[in-house]
Amino acid sequence: MVELIRRTVGPEVTVEVVGAGGLWTTLVDPSQLENALLNLCINARDAMLDGGRMTIETGNRWLDVRAAQERDLPPGQSLCVSDTGTGMTPEVVQRAFDPFFTTKPMGVGTGLGLSMVYGFVRQSGGQARVCSEPGQGALWCLYLPRHHGSEGNATDTAADPAQTTRAVQNKTVLVVDDEPTVRMLVAEVLGNLGYTAIEAADGAAGLQILRSDIRLDLLITDVGLPGGINGRQVADAGRAVRPDLEVMFITGYAENAVVGNGHLEPGMQVLTKPFAMDAFAARVVAIVERR
Repeated sequence: MVELIRRTVGPEVTVEVVGAGGLWTTLVDPSQLENALLNLCINARDAMLDGGRMTIETGNRWLDVRAAQERDLPPGQSLCVSDTGTGMTPEVVQRAFDPFFTTKPMGVGTGLGLSMVYGFVRQSGGQARVCSEPGQGALWCLYLPRHHGSEGNATDTAADPAQTTRAVQNKTVLVVDDEPTVRMLVAEVLGNLGYTAIEAADGAAGLQILRSDIRLDLLITDVGLPGGINGRQVADAGRAVRPDLEVMFITGYAENAVVGNGHLEPGMQVLTKPFAMDAFAARVVAIVERR
């Protein structure tokens, strides 16, 4: 991940990696872990507008039963990202993982990146923590429980979606999401399935593609998009010119009202973040092959 992270954060940020030896095994979805790490790194980059230093550190964490209960943490590994950025007030720290909470200007970011990280870690039996003070940077840590089974069993459990799902070739999917890491991961899964992925970073760009003569077998769109056009509006406008367009909304749980409180038209589905990549792949294949 290191080279990808360095390209993502840019030359103004120095990326240091401190990897501990003898790390235990943990059992999590690899794609979601990569997505979580990228989200933390992008968040750290955004806190260092004039550049700075980012440190990614891994390690084992030994906790007795009492200490684990007091901290609501499992004994296991930690993956931490620290930055030399602006830091946060106690009030911001308290809400850092809340869906839709963001300190960025209107239209910049959705406030869903860190909530997705938190959801993934809790779904994996772990915990997420942040320590920060104004002007002192921030330390973001993901604590993941130790896996006591064999490493071979863990590898078998986290199977590659491309190996467990078979897709029809020569299909095209439009992916609309303002988070580059989400688009990258979704496009990667689609590519492994044999599909062609077309990416758009906002609703206006997505609509331009929908109104073209490009063949599309499926629209996958986030609901919270910048620029004044949300994902439901993109889907509705797209169906005005493509009445049989299949749509999958990928959304945080707090956005369900935007997609109609479950009152979706035929051919529209919702996949709630965070989601496992194999479940996502299976859902996509089922939609496209049915079409």
